[in-house]
Amino acid sequence: MIQFKKEIAKKIAEATELDISEIEGYIEVPPSSDMGDYAFPCFRLAKILKKSPMLIAEELKEKINIGENIEKIEIVSGYLNFFINKTSLIQTVLKELEEKQDNFGANNSGNGKNIIVEYSSPNIAKPFHIGHLRNTIIGAALYNIYKYLGYNTIGINHLGDYGTQFGKLIEGYKRWGNEYNIDENPIEELMKIYVRINDLCKEDESVLEACRENFKLLEEGDKYCTELWEKFRAVSLKEFQRIYDLLGVKFDSLKGESFYTDKMDEVEDILNKAGVITESQGAKIVDLEDKGLGVCIIRKSNGSTIYATRDLAAIRYRAKTYDFDKCLYVVAYEQALHFKQVFEVAKYLDIPEKCQKGLEHVQYGMTRLTTGRMSTREGNVIKVEELLKEAISRVNKIIEEKNPNMENKELEAKKIGIGAVIFNNLCTTIIKDQIFDWNTVLNFNGETGPYIQYVYVRTKSVLEKAKEIPPLSEVNIELLKDKESLKIVQNLYQFEDTLMQCVEKNEPSILARYLITLGQSYSNFYNENKIIDGENIDLQKARVYLTKCVGDVLRIGAALLGMEMPNKM
Repeated sequence: MIQFKKEIAKKIAEATELDISEIEGYIEVPPSSDMGDYAFPCFRLAKILKKSPMLIAEELKEKINIGENIEKIEIVSGYLNFFINKTSLIQTVLKELEEKQDNFGANNSGNGKNIIVEYSSPNIAKPFHIGHLRNTIIGAALYNIYKYLGYNTIGINHLGDYGTQFGKLIEGYKRWGNEYNIDENPIEELMKIYVRINDLCKEDESVLEACRENFKLLEEGDKYCTELWEKFRAVSLKEFQRIYDLLGVKFDSLKGESFYTDKMDEVEDILNKAGVITESQGAKIVDLEDKGLGVCIIRKSNGSTIYATRDLAAIRYRAKTYDFDKCLYVVAYEQALHFKQVFEVAKYLDIPEKCQKGLEHVQYGMTRLTTGRMSTREGNVIKVEELLKEAISRVNKIIEEKNPNMENKELEAKKIGIGAVIFNNLCTTIIKDQIFDWNTVLNFNGETGPYIQYVYVRTKSVLEKAKEIPPLSEVNIELLKDKESLKIVQNLYQFEDTLMQCVEKNEPSILARYLITLGQSYSNFYNENKIIDGENIDLQKARVYLTKCVGDVLRIGAALLGMEMPNKM
């Protein structure tokens, strides 16, 4: 595909003798296509060239040879606005779609680079609630997009299967295990025990101390504690897998915190040899006060380890196993200090410098109820399985009301309901907090997942009415120069750049917003143009072909977000 932005940057660089990559970074896409396809803000060069932006714009316009791919250049308020040759634009987009088909937008930018994405990471023996859902959906989308762009991507589910909470659960089970039927309804029953033991810990400090002692015994390999822990882990994984199957989410590695129990001593030894471990009130710490990060605890005063120890062991293991270029941690922003501490301490580990620099915390906002914050300890959580089933159920009711004779109703309801939940988690910048509201999640109007699916189904309906899709060789691209058609072509051209922005910023919402924009462009095109036109076969062929292209890109983009497209709605 012709890289128009690079071509423009090259022309400006030649006219100014400045760095082409710097120039390219300044080039913008105007808010309206009436203002051009690309714009260069000349004020960026005012200090360097010691001239006014308007004078720079005028001089550059005179110097630049526009060539065959640029139609014209206009000056507006110190901006150089470039209008791409419409024939060149349509040709490059449709040819690329024909050649790449289901790989449209993919490239080899990640070739030879290893990327780890750690996501989902629910806690064993606790409900998989909507906080974990957001983590899972964001991580899976990033995993898909990185992989699509040629990166060797490794998806890791770092299960929360170790820590003091298991000491609590073991203590609760010791006291009241015979009152709960864990085999029949494991997560529900374990949660009841967890809430109950937490309440008791608040009342009695000695109970909390017993819980801490249980975890220490678990770390030391105590038979009773280990067998209980293994049972809790097994029943939890079985429950979680049902949710992953519903969402279509998979992982390359399912190594939880417990995997690193025999690797933490080595981490402590390395830090000791580096001379960075000191003692504080009986605990072993790395003092990061001089960096404004407080202290990072490596081992508690009772000898047990902590999250940071296990994360450091995981970093060392992953660096040696995968030699990663990036290791992304998709974790809520509340853990920002923890990761800053761990990443700082990781500089003392025996791992390559590129691995040290490749550690990134992908922060996302918290999910809260309309009544306030969720808490497993208090038992007020929205469980993901209930949410997904409710979403599917509500779609089923709509189908029964509006299209009761639809084929494969249950399968289509599943795609739409789960698609709505997935898109709801990705349609806004991920750092923003979300207030969970059933009416918002399952709103099938406006800028939602079901809207994108509806536009896709409409493209399929048009293609079915057309009966055949012409090859590109039979398409007269000159018939696609009307405003609505050109807007679609411009959107399609931006697909690859959209994916690149997603990985540059670790922000899948960029793709979600792109799909809404593409869907809206097609809706305008559909409303303003007669697509199936028996009187003008050439025009029909061009518009049908463009319809196919839109459907293909909507399907590819939605799949990268984790959504399946229905066949009917």
